[in-house]
Amino acid sequence: MITKQSIGLFTVLTCCHIAAGRAQAESPQSGEQVELRFATSDSAEVPYLLYLPKGYDESEKAFPLVFFLHGRGESNGPLSLVAKWGPPMMAERGDELPFILVSPQCPTKDSWSSATQQKRLAELLDSISKSHRIDQTRVYLTGLSMGGYGSWRMAADHPERFAAVVPICGGGDPKDAPKLINTPIWAFHGVDDSVVPFEQSQKMVDAIQAAGGTMVRLTSLEHINHNSWSATYATPELFHWMLSHNRKE
Repeated sequence: MITKQSIGLFTVLTCCHIAAGRAQAESPQSGEQVELRFATSDSAEVPYLLYLPKGYDESEKAFPLVFFLHGRGESNGPLSLVAKWGPPMMAERGDELPFILVSPQCPTKDSWSSATQQKRLAELLDSISKSHRIDQTRVYLTGLSMGGYGSWRMAADHPERFAAVVPICGGGDPKDAPKLINTPIWAFHGVDDSVVPFEQSQKMVDAIQAAGGTMVRLTSLEHINHNSWSATYATPELFHWMLSHNRKE
């Protein structure tokens, strides 16, 4: 016989089950990459991929974080497109990455460099930093093409936040150079890039060095057009270099 008490108990158990499901969805198992959404202060949502390294669940230590910004081509379609290149691709194919990886997706009709997206990215990073065990001295930023532009922009707006930055085939505003003189930056760009001219990276590096920066470097990829990210993320030294840097508190 169904009573009001049994209906109430069923409702409570159902709500608990749903809540548990949500909590599980928001906490992927270590070694896995999952699709999530973040609600921003301007009532929008940022879809993103979250990867937790193996050992995260069994440990209480704080982990480094890599914030990855994709290119234009990965805006138009499902969130899974973000895993087409770079660190999220590595996580998707089962590579064991030693860091937490956050890979948001930009709306089709916007860009990572816009003020709106920059604000949302900062909010997402704030949220992840509070909800997960992040070593705040080891937060890293990288992006390709449109994400390269977004990386230059975000690094200039928040130079105190990132321990190292790797912008790939992007560009920025040379006027931001004084803000970046104390940030370790390793830029990559294909010399034969017909989409984003190589000079876009060169002028940023030149401006930072002219402002007194000594921690910026540029790798010129000979005979490579726009897709310089495949060679970049395959560079064995890259992640060792990135993870070797700690932001000064």
